[in-house]
Amino acid sequence: MNRVKLNLLLFPLICLLLHSCTTTGVFEKNVPIPGHQWESGFQPTIDFDLTDTTSTYKVYIVLRHTNKYGYNNLWVKSKVKEPGSQEWKSQQYDLLLASNDKGWLGSGMDDIFEHRILIQPETKFSKPGKYEYSIQQIMREDPLPFVLNIGLRIEKVE
Repeated sequence: MNRVKLNLLLFPLICLLLHSCTTTGVFEKNVPIPGHQWESGFQPTIDFDLTDTTSTYKVYIVLRHTNKYGYNNLWVKSKVKEPGSQEWKSQQYDLLLASNDKGWLGSGMDDIFEHRILIQPETKFSKPGKYEYSIQQIMREDPLPFVLNIGLRIEKVE
């Protein structure tokens, strides 16, 4: 095999490896909503291990729904439990999904839309270990139809 062919084979591999290195510091997990009907009693818990307590993080809620979802927003209660603790700390969020003049604010493909909504722009995690996040829908309509997935995304601020 000559040098040119070897370089042509190695270059894409090296680019792929370098690109994959830039995604360190990102965690994302999504949980499917059973029957696409989110009942308030279904409160998925997402856990992740964190070792770097010196960095700052951005925390997002990730939501996927169909075009038939009937509201411009979604009220959720998010709870977090730190490593070694039994106490949950909770916060309510009004997630804006659409506006009357622009329509859906998330990215869409066919009739499915995804939103990554920043809920904590500068978060410091104080303890290393396993964190648990729980997300509950607190809308008046229960179950809430046309919701496909709910999730959590955590990005290290570079």
